[in-house]
Amino acid sequence: MNSNGMDIDLNVTPEGDHYLEYSTLGGILDFYFFAGPTPTEVSKQHAEAIGLAAMMPYWSLGFHQAKYGYWDVNVLAEVVANYSTANIPLEVLWSDIDYMDMRKDFTTDPERFPISKMRELVDTLHNRQQQLVMMLDPGISTNNSYESFQRGQEAGAFLKAADGSNYRGVQWAGEVVWPDYHSKEGHDWWVDEMERFFDPETGLDIDGVWNDMNEASNFCPNVDCDPAKHAKDTNTPPQPPENHRPRPNTGRPIPGFPDSFQPNSTLAKRQDASNEWDKALAHRDLFNPPYSIQNAMGRLSDRTIYTNISNHDGTAQYDTHNLYGLTMVKATYDGMIKRKPGKRPFVLTRSTFLHSSAWSAHWFGDNRSSWAHYRISIAQMLGFTAVHNYPMVGSDVCGFNGRAEENMCSRWVLLGAFMPFFRNHADVASTNQEFYLWESVTKVAQKAIDARYRLLDYIYTALHHASSTGVPSVNPLFFIYPSDSNTFGIDTQFFLGDSLLVSPVVEDDSQSVTFYLPDDLFYDFWTHKPIRGQGEHVTVDNVGFDEIPVYIRGGSIVPLRNESSNTTAELRKKNFNLVVAQDRNGYAEGSLYLDDGESIEGKSSEIKFVWEDNILTANGTFGYRSGLEVESITILSEKGSGTISLKESLDRPFEVQTKIERRIVDQQGSLP
Repeated sequence: MNSNGMDIDLNVTPEGDHYLEYSTLGGILDFYFFAGPTPTEVSKQHAEAIGLAAMMPYWSLGFHQAKYGYWDVNVLAEVVANYSTANIPLEVLWSDIDYMDMRKDFTTDPERFPISKMRELVDTLHNRQQQLVMMLDPGISTNNSYESFQRGQEAGAFLKAADGSNYRGVQWAGEVVWPDYHSKEGHDWWVDEMERFFDPETGLDIDGVWNDMNEASNFCPNVDCDPAKHAKDTNTPPQPPENHRPRPNTGRPIPGFPDSFQPNSTLAKRQDASNEWDKALAHRDLFNPPYSIQNAMGRLSDRTIYTNISNHDGTAQYDTHNLYGLTMVKATYDGMIKRKPGKRPFVLTRSTFLHSSAWSAHWFGDNRSSWAHYRISIAQMLGFTAVHNYPMVGSDVCGFNGRAEENMCSRWVLLGAFMPFFRNHADVASTNQEFYLWESVTKVAQKAIDARYRLLDYIYTALHHASSTGVPSVNPLFFIYPSDSNTFGIDTQFFLGDSLLVSPVVEDDSQSVTFYLPDDLFYDFWTHKPIRGQGEHVTVDNVGFDEIPVYIRGGSIVPLRNESSNTTAELRKKNFNLVVAQDRNGYAEGSLYLDDGESIEGKSSEIKFVWEDNILTANGTFGYRSGLEVESITILSEKGSGTISLKESLDRPFEVQTKIERRIVDQQGSLP
């Protein structure tokens, strides 16, 4: 474990020997060895060493929509309404830096995002059982009339240059300073600004926060940069484009939104301390060290906070650069707690370090709308969930940069629906790619979200297991089959939880997929048809762009809501169907975690289901009174499938004896 910059080389010698080499710029070298013996046990031991991940709020597993370029509050409202009109469930709306006044944190553009109308937007979303997440970047404008900057100055909240002045760079707001989140002053100032701006009574009652640019990114290209001049020369922040002039509304009706969003409305009107000592080792070249790592941006200080800058505690950015994002998300998490004590915060971050998952979810950053980035998102997910103890992760569905192509987007929607974090997001320069813009993608999204929402409690249970024990929420195949060496290099298939094998089509525009099926019994998730794996690769042809191969592992019990819903709040009212996928010995087991979906510490139920000798038992702890029932069980076997109606409460243990051999139907069933 080391926060300094380093090169990590995992490779094979010409003689076929494997080696792992670390070349570091410095720092403390702490080595942890995890004995396993299984891959899953290694993940649990790793989580024990660095700390468990935070449990996410239930609603965060719904579908999210974002775009850099939703340029006024009316666009935000119209996106929500368009999803509703298209019958595509939308759980969470996101607002990028567009909402800010000249890109300044803790402000809204008074003409395009007036605070009064933004408050109406939030209220409308909440009345519709939907959520709002808003962006906060770390760069703070140095505009002397900017109140957040003034308060930060007074608090001594910002990183300092060697002469004791504020260290300055360039980010979206132009010339900026950066909070010193290592310090109590920087941390507490950030929490206070969040509490002010996101006050439910006077500000914006948001549901989550998005931390971007927190590596930290700096638009200054190198250490010779004059921040004020560079900001001016690059027109940062930019003036709004001429075609984005303020307007009272879109000129089109927006169903479900207040009068101020409709065509007859009018636009609402706008209502220093230097470090005393230095913990950094002396006599080091903090710009150009003797060993130069392969930094993607060039020299160490290019396009980031300069590595010679000291934190409040005397440490240098040279040693703590990789911790900056972690300290920011911790402060953001604490700010959300301060606003609503006892409620689970939702914070999404781009920059991560060990233990960042204790306070945040993560997305894989600015990918491209390409088949290559569609494919690599699977390996990225597996790395974070199985190796880095980060249960809540995902990519920008359909890609962030570039033009999303219809068939690729259809494939990505289906893939994203089986990832923990499911969000469509695109750059300001990219064409719009909301799912409702293509008829084919609309239908795919309806199908994908229907399946995801019915599986939501299975996914939620997997996240609970990850946050309480460290087992991965998503597993590489070799975690489930550690004795099968054929699974070791597979990075285009995965297990969602430990029961659902997802094997997406990965080749460009293809309708055929070849994937590995371990020596085990599986069942098609969509049809329930049994499939006997032989420990070999199989090829499936004629996979439509509205299809994704998913298989239930024999020996699993998968809890499904008996029907989907437009919001997770309504979904929580639905009863359950248990899919009992028997192994070759007629045995199956599974689990279900239930709680209120939002409390950090609250009552919960952890239920274990066991199917053996045609008897279904439910035992465990039953602290959360959900009032829900198991309405049916669908039993899958090599002989076929059958469904039995029940009425068993999930608020207490139960046992059900069946005569399943009398109820077997044909193998061509459907998702119950």
